[in-house]
Amino acid sequence: MDSTTMRPPSPPPERLGEIVGRFSSVHVSVLGDLIADVFLYGEIARVSREAPVMILREERTLTLPGGAGNAAANAASLGAKVELIGVVGDDASGGALLGHLKEHGIDCEGVSAVSGHRTPTKTRILAGLGGSSRQQVIRVDHEPLQPLTDHERGRAAGRLRSLTRSSVVMLSDYHYGFLDGRLRDDLLTAGRTATIPWIVDSRHRLAAFRGLTAATPNLNEAEELLNCSLSSMDAIRSGGKRLQNQLEVKSLLITLGGNGMMLFSTGCEPAHLDVIGPREPVDVTGAGDTVIAAFALALGAGADPLEAAALANHAGGVAVMKRGTASVTTEELLSSIFNPST
Repeated sequence: MDSTTMRPPSPPPERLGEIVGRFSSVHVSVLGDLIADVFLYGEIARVSREAPVMILREERTLTLPGGAGNAAANAASLGAKVELIGVVGDDASGGALLGHLKEHGIDCEGVSAVSGHRTPTKTRILAGLGGSSRQQVIRVDHEPLQPLTDHERGRAAGRLRSLTRSSVVMLSDYHYGFLDGRLRDDLLTAGRTATIPWIVDSRHRLAAFRGLTAATPNLNEAEELLNCSLSSMDAIRSGGKRLQNQLEVKSLLITLGGNGMMLFSTGCEPAHLDVIGPREPVDVTGAGDTVIAAFALALGAGADPLEAAALANHAGGVAVMKRGTASVTTEELLSSIFNPST
């Protein structure tokens, strides 16, 4: 990508810190697909005699919230009051996922355990020799066998009135079917007429969520929606503006990996935010969930889109330097704001 980027005036750290200080007064509702992210760590013991494969001696297994659960966990870790609405299966992964979410202090009354539904589970196996670091060698996904029905989403629809208490609403669509059918229609009707911000992140079908306050796709998702390559900053500027109009959103925040972020906001020129921290991440797993959480909380706390994007940029920069599905704390975010080089 070229280096001829447009630099907006950076919001001063004191202003960003003031906004973060208001996160504890934000009530956020998160609706979307709940995923169990499982990390199995092990030491390579030997090569199998049955086949030329490694035998792994399991050391530990962690189950962490992914998808909408990770967005909710990040919002809670940043100090907000969080209500989560979704479904899990009546299975071990669903139970472990709910337990972890409740440990974060998240209100899970809106999460239903559906009999016969398989909780989407992504198992990452990380292996290494002796004292060496563990590297991901394979991922095994367990996906729902049948789509959810409107009846199974019914409890969520019954809680939509509670969204009137919220400061901001996040929709996290990982294409597992929760945000489908009548529920999505009802959400879009509510979001398009709301007086609070509604932010959406969707894998592969963001166009189905037109007319909300803001969206946070990554570069690949933006290219897919536009059906073209965005290989330069000029292309991103022109393509992003088209996409903002296509999605009918007030703000569009495109994450660009090692090239930072680009913000498109009604009435303003596109604003490029350079990457925070090293350009080579440790692990990008779940970083998009961190970005939408920080962006949404900032808007819910009264920030303008550029201030919200700056905070999301800092939060994303912290998240990608952690291994696995990670939450960012208020202290880590403030440290990045006031000491960006550390």
